[in-house]
Amino acid sequence: MKKLWIVSLLSLTLQPLASAQLAASHASIPVAKQTSPAMRPSGKPVARVNGAVLTDRDLLREEYLIFPYAQQHGGNIPKEMEPGIRNGALQMIIFEELLYQEALRRKITIPVAQLENARAEFRKVFVSQGEYQKMLAEEFQSSEQVLREKIRRSLLIEAMLKGDVDSKSVVSPLEVRAYYDKNPARFQIPESFAIQTISFVAPEKATPQQLKEARKRADGVLPQAKAAKSYEEFGLLAEKVSEDDYHVMMGDHKAVPRTKMAPQLVQLLLAMKPGQVTDVLQVEQIYTIVRLIKYVPAGKMRFEDVKGQLKTELEKKKLNEVRSALNKRLRQTAKVEVL
Repeated sequence: MKKLWIVSLLSLTLQPLASAQLAASHASIPVAKQTSPAMRPSGKPVARVNGAVLTDRDLLREEYLIFPYAQQHGGNIPKEMEPGIRNGALQMIIFEELLYQEALRRKITIPVAQLENARAEFRKVFVSQGEYQKMLAEEFQSSEQVLREKIRRSLLIEAMLKGDVDSKSVVSPLEVRAYYDKNPARFQIPESFAIQTISFVAPEKATPQQLKEARKRADGVLPQAKAAKSYEEFGLLAEKVSEDDYHVMMGDHKAVPRTKMAPQLVQLLLAMKPGQVTDVLQVEQIYTIVRLIKYVPAGKMRFEDVKGQLKTELEKKKLNEVRSALNKRLRQTAKVEVL
C-alpha cells in the first residue's frame, strides 16, 4: 500500500519521512512556480463523496504522489502519462475520503498524545518559525486548529488502512510454502548460461566494407577481452567499447536459457570454464565476443532462496485484493459523483 506518511506541503520532492508526520496524501501541496498555468489548481470541484467536495488541488496533490518526478518535467506530468495518472489519482482521493467517512461512522478516535506527537513531528520539517507561519497562512488559513484537523484526518485514514487492509493482508510461512509446493513449474530453472558480451554492430543491409570495419573493431578489442581477469575488467571494457544495448550493464546478459542461444554458441560455452572468453563470433551483421560467467544446469529454485521475495509478492497481491474489496464495499452504500 502507498505509504501515507509522506511530507511535502512545500515541495514536490515528496520524500518519505517518519510516520508521525502529516500525510501529504491528505494535505494541501502548493504548486511549484514552474508548473504551467494549466496544471495550477483553482479549487474547482472534481468529485463529491456523500456530499463532501474534493477539488482539483486534492487531485493534483495525489498526481504528484503517483508521479514524484514532476519537478524534472517543469512541474508538469508528461502528456502521454497524464490521463492514466489523473484517473488513478481521482480514484485514490475518492477511496481516501470513503475511508475517512467510514472512520467517522465507526467513531474511531485518535489519542490526543498521538495527534500532538504527529503535529510536533510535522513542525520539525520547517527550519524557522517564519517559514512555518508562512505555510500555515498559505495552506491552513493561519489556523493551528485547521492543521490539527488535517492531521487527525490523516491518522484516521491510516487507522482504517491498518485495521481493514494491513492486518488482513499478512501471509503466513505456511501459506508461502503451500504456494511454492503447488506451483512447481514457476520455480524451475532452465539450463542456461550467464554471459557477458562485447559486440560490434554493422548497419542493416551493410556493405562488405561496413562488415569488414565492424569485424576489424572486434578483432582490435579481442586481446583486451581475453586478458580481462574478472567480471569487472571485462564489464568496464564492454561499457567503453561495446555497441550493443548491454554495454550499459557491463555487457551482462544474466542467465540466458540454452534454448535461446545459437547451437554453435552453446557448444562453445559447454566446452569453456567460467571466466574464459570466445574468439570473435559473427551473427548476421553483429560481431560478438562472449565471456562465460557460469553454467547454470536445469533444476528448481530452493524454497529457502525464494521464500522472502515470495512472501513479499504474495502479501502485495493479497493487500491489493483486500483494498479493492474494501473500496468496492464502501462504494456500495456511498454516493460518488465525478464532476
